[in-house]
Parts: sequence; C-alpha cells; structure tokens
Amino acid sequence: MNLIKTLASISGMTMLSRVTGLARDVLFSTYFGANAMTDAYNIAFRIPNLLRRLFAEGAFSQAFVPILAEYKTQQGNAATKELVDHVGTLLTWALLITCMLGIIGAPVILYFAANGLLKKPEIFSATVLMTRIMFPYIGFMSMVALAGGILNTWREFKIPAFTPVIYNLTSIAFMLGLSRWMETPIYGQAIGVFVGGLLQLWIQVPALVKIGMLPRIGWRPATAWQDEGVRRIIRNMLPAIVAVSASQISILINTSLASGMVAGSTTWLVNADRLMEFPTALLGVALGTILLPGLSKANADGDTAEYSALLDWGLRLTFLLAMPAGVALATIPIPLTATLFHHGAFDAHAVQMTSNALVAYGLGLIGLIVVKILAPGFYARQDIRTPVKIAVSVMIATQLMNLVFVPKFAHAGLALSVGLGACVNASFLFIGLRRRGIFHPRKGWGMFLLKLLAALLLMAFVSLWISDQFDWLAMKHTPLRRIGALFLLILASVITYFSALGLMGFRPRDFRKVAKI
Repeated sequence: MNLIKTLASISGMTMLSRVTGLARDVLFSTYFGANAMTDAYNIAFRIPNLLRRLFAEGAFSQAFVPILAEYKTQQGNAATKELVDHVGTLLTWALLITCMLGIIGAPVILYFAANGLLKKPEIFSATVLMTRIMFPYIGFMSMVALAGGILNTWREFKIPAFTPVIYNLTSIAFMLGLSRWMETPIYGQAIGVFVGGLLQLWIQVPALVKIGMLPRIGWRPATAWQDEGVRRIIRNMLPAIVAVSASQISILINTSLASGMVAGSTTWLVNADRLMEFPTALLGVALGTILLPGLSKANADGDTAEYSALLDWGLRLTFLLAMPAGVALATIPIPLTATLFHHGAFDAHAVQMTSNALVAYGLGLIGLIVVKILAPGFYARQDIRTPVKIAVSVMIATQLMNLVFVPKFAHAGLALSVGLGACVNASFLFIGLRRRGIFHPRKGWGMFLLKLLAALLLMAFVSLWISDQFDWLAMKHTPLRRIGALFLLILASVITYFSALGLMGFRPRDFRKVAKI
C-alpha cells in the first residue's frame, strides 16, 4: 500500500470536509455574527463535541483499533466479527445511558463547564436547551468511531474521511432552511447537529455490510461483557480516557474561562480553532488514521524496523507540510480571517480578535499535529499508561501557562496555552519513544530541519510583504477582490516555499513510503 497515495486520498476527502466546514462557518458568522447567543451555541456544542473526542475519537479508537488489528491478523474473520458484535452491543447500551444522563443533567454540566453564564440567566437557559438537543450527537459519533475503526483496519479509509462532509452539508441546509423559520434562529443549528450526526452514522452502514463487519447489536450487554477481547479494550480504555481527558479538561477549563470574558470571546476562539483545525485535520488526523492500523499490524508481526520507519516517515512529512501552515497562521491572520469571516454581522473588531487567537494557535500548530503522529506509536503497542502520565503533566502545565498568558492576552492567551502545551506533549512523547528504543530516526534530520528553516524564513518574508500591500478590512465590500488577493498571497507563499526546498535538493520521491499490508 502506497502511503503517499493513501494520504492524498484521505487528505482529499478531509479537504472536502474542511472546505464545506469552512463554508458552514462563513455562513454562520455572516448570519449570526459573534454575540452572546453564538457563544451559547458554541458552548452547548462544545460539551458533546468534547465528549465525542474523549470517548469516540480518543480513548475508544486508541484502545479498539490495535486489538481489532491483532484479531484480524492472528485469529481470523470469525473471531473478529464476534468481537465487533460484542463491542457494538456494549457500546450501544453505554451510549444510551450516557445520552439520557446528559440530557437530564445538562444544567449541572453547564454549571461546571461554563459557570460564567450564570450571570446571564437567559443565555444560560438557551445553552441548556441547545445542549439537550445536541447531546445525542455523542452517541451517533461514538458509533461512527466504531464503524471508522473497523473500516480503517480493513484499509477502507475513504468513507470514514467523507462522513464529516455529510454533517457540514446538513448544518448548512438547516441554517438556510429551518433556522430562518424559527423564532430563535440559532436553535435550528442545534437541530442540524442532531440530524447531521445521525446521517454520518447511516452512511457508514453499506461499507460495513460490504466487508461483512456490520455489528449485530444484542439485547444482553452482560454476555458481551464476558468476551475477553472486550475486557482488554475496556482495560486499555480506562488509562486512555485519563490521557485524552487531560487535554479535554484543559479545553473545558478554557471554555469556562472564555464564557466569563467579554461577549464574543468564545466565538472568536471557535473561529480561530476552525482555521487551526484545517491543517491539523489534513495532516495530523489523516496521518494518524493511516499510521495506527499500520503500526498495529507491524507490532502484531513483530516487525520493529517497519514500525520505526513508519514513524520516521510520518514525522518528516509532518514537518515538511505542517511548519509552513503554522507560519501562515502566525504571519497572515488578518488576510485569512477577514476574507473568510468579515461579512454581514461579523465586524472588524471580531476579525482582529479572531486573528489574535489565530496567531497564538499558529505558534503551537506543529505540536498539535506532531502529537497525533507520535501518540499512535504508543497506542499501537497497547501502551496507554505512558501517554496518560504525559497528558496529565501537560494539562497541569497548560493551566499554569493560562495564569501567565490570559491576563496579558485574554482569549488569545487561552489559545497560546493550548498550542504550547501541545508542543510540550509532543516533546515528551518523542523522548519516551526514543528511550524505549521504539523509534530510531533515520540519519539526516539535522540538515533536513536546517533546510526547512531557511525555506520557512523566505516564505514568511514574502507572505508579510505581499500582505502589507492590501487593506484587507477595507475590501469588505469587494469580496471577490479580497478572495483574489488571498489566493495570490497563498500561491506566492507556496511557490516560494517549495521552490526554495527544490533548490536545496528536496524531491517528492524522497517522501514515498510503501507500507506492508
């Protein structure tokens, strides 16, 4: 399996997802602006979304995929299908209970997650209602994670990568349709989240049927609990929950802090977060999706050379592509934010505030992406405890940084703490892999990084110079001209960066990697 082709395929689907997601966010900002009600929506959505990342994409996937790959490699399809059925049964019942408790206990959850809203009773009530509408989203997305883990193990990457497009299109449809007919328009968006989650699950079903791995949900979760494979997954999930929850707790704390700041702070952070997640998803999520099944198989086969080679390839490609993205976020935040969001109710002040947060995210972008490459190096070996210890330490460090940065930079300080905390996390993960002898970097890393640095400095100079030639806020009433200017800016930056690398000897064939299936 050619990993570059697979990465291009997944990144293409992810790009489509991010483009439609960006269209959704632009329409949202244009229609709703940045105010107390948009803060309420973003806070309400963040609760189930954080739980989704914690349980679905986080702890569950990290514990499930390596064991599923082991079963597929060593025990055959029959035993693997039985494991899938038992995991699906137990997960379904656990999610039903979780969603019911979340809907009933929404006010209590928000009391701890966004206590700054208690001073605004009407906004707090709206947030509770939207949290209740959107809470089942965690159930749908957890089952999507189960389906995605199965399909990825069978090297079926395209459908899981495409599912977010369904959510984005659903959200846009509800914004342009139902929201316009409701007395409180933003409630239509909350309903759109519910429907979008359901549709993402539905689209996975045919692919699971095709490979013969559609889970059969039983009525007796106690029987599923007796499966030793299920128990192993749960044992691995428990420390994984601690590891993933550490970063999510930091985000919840940041949400609570932002809810007590001036109106619009949460929305500014969310918009910056959306732009930051563009390269994070295209590189970090896509590479992590490819690497975890490959690393799990190499571990099951005892192929240490392949294991280390996969990690080295992933890191080199990440630095090659993530570092210019980080430089772009840090050097041209106004052009990006103004072009995408400076429409309708989203004013110049909101552009500046979002840009401040975007600069902070850009400084830590490489750490945010590298974590997604290095963490699978532990999860594939079913070593969850090491990332747990690191994640808890990073959570503490992030909150200590908040004490320093938030008084100086307000909401942007929250973003800066998250980015720098991720860099600390990535450093600890790297040191852990090296000390355990799991990862042996190939020769040439020093010269590789020096050449990247030279190309990045040249790119930053060109980006800043071209950016200064335009008044991005003044072009609000000529959006096509502003889009053209941004396209010119990005194109010039890309050409500068890759031309510089080409002159220094970089060639695409140097980054080809063929994984053993």
